[in-house]
Amino acid sequence: MQRRQFLGSAAVALAAQRIRGANDRIAVGLIGCGGRGRYVAGLMREAPGVEYGAVADVYLANAERAKEWAGPQAQAYQDFRRLLERKDIDAVHIATPDHWHAAITVLACQAGKDVYVEKPLAHNVREGRAMVSAARRYNRIVQAGTQHRSAAHFREVEKIVQSGALGKVNWVRVWNYTNRYPEGIGHEADSEPPAGLDWDFYLGPAPYVPFNRKRFLVTYRWFWDYSGGYITDFGTHRLDTVHQIMNVTAPRTIAASGGRFSLRDDGEIPDVLQVTYEYPGFVMSYESCLLNGHGVGGRTPGMQYYNARGAEDRPNGMAFYGTRGALYADRIGYEIYPEPNKPGSASPPLERTQMNTSDATRLHAANFIECVRSRNTPSAEVETGHRSTTVAHLGNIAFKTGKKLHWNADTEEFAGDAEASKLLARQARKPWDLI
Repeated sequence: MQRRQFLGSAAVALAAQRIRGANDRIAVGLIGCGGRGRYVAGLMREAPGVEYGAVADVYLANAERAKEWAGPQAQAYQDFRRLLERKDIDAVHIATPDHWHAAITVLACQAGKDVYVEKPLAHNVREGRAMVSAARRYNRIVQAGTQHRSAAHFREVEKIVQSGALGKVNWVRVWNYTNRYPEGIGHEADSEPPAGLDWDFYLGPAPYVPFNRKRFLVTYRWFWDYSGGYITDFGTHRLDTVHQIMNVTAPRTIAASGGRFSLRDDGEIPDVLQVTYEYPGFVMSYESCLLNGHGVGGRTPGMQYYNARGAEDRPNGMAFYGTRGALYADRIGYEIYPEPNKPGSASPPLERTQMNTSDATRLHAANFIECVRSRNTPSAEVETGHRSTTVAHLGNIAFKTGKKLHWNADTEEFAGDAEASKLLARQARKPWDLI
């Protein structure tokens, strides 16, 4: 489908001028009706005046399940383009696999829809930039699903670090750990697609391959054709939060090590990945390990930790190491560990501090709806989502090339390395080569 077949620029401009009142009805369309899509849709529908008027999924079983949830007013489609043609749909919520995010977002912006798109923003860097350009060209609200940006405790951590209370912070760690040893995602032979699945449509811009259940639904994240592994799927949240807390937008250099050491499954992503990023004034290490779930750091009695399964594990988070203390944070809390005061120090020692809160996805969904009404800038605006997702992609490119790469954030190219820059994009399969 060509771009000119969507709403003309005059109609899009008129739609962009709408300022809605707090009680005006907002009709949302859900594109990608799996578990995450339906979960966030449920939170978004809690906002006053929101209803899901249409749902779309290449797998009809998912679309019909979402239609039943959305109610009798909703229409189910297998082709998301039919949903975008609906003049009564104000915004779309995209919860497809990563490789579809960019094309659907660009087409939705052209159709005059505002967009909430799950993380990671895009499958690659060039697609992410195209999403930003579409949002600007068509004057659309586009919110990335990086809900840490709506979390009050991360804003508090930002103030602590930026105030200098921790001292100088020159070292930051980010980690995602889980134990998938020994089977990983396992093995499965190619087969016929299940009834109701348009497999060719599912692949969309990705290369054509025979149907394999491991490439479908939850485990698609283990294949480069559709995702970037743990660093893009889970790391993007935490890399985005480091950007927020440290007040930065891009690294200068990237180097990575890792490999598939012990998992013997059908997946492609490394079971160990370590990426070193150099930023102005500090170094950040990102770690993902699929062979052990313990993670990094100690725990405080009575504290709750995100996704912890045992009594002592800390499987994901961020640590900011300052000259006066260390601050460990995750999605539902943070702790400060003071450094011992040096003899003769005039500064009062930091206090041992901890706090817990709850996941901010509900607040993030509400923020999107508020911005659809007010036309205010959302908390995770598309440019912010693009820059944070880019950091994860750069880590994968450094891993694949085995080089220390120098990043020019202004041109979005690697300095002096045309071969590495080729990995910033891919040639999408027709007819989805829109970008």
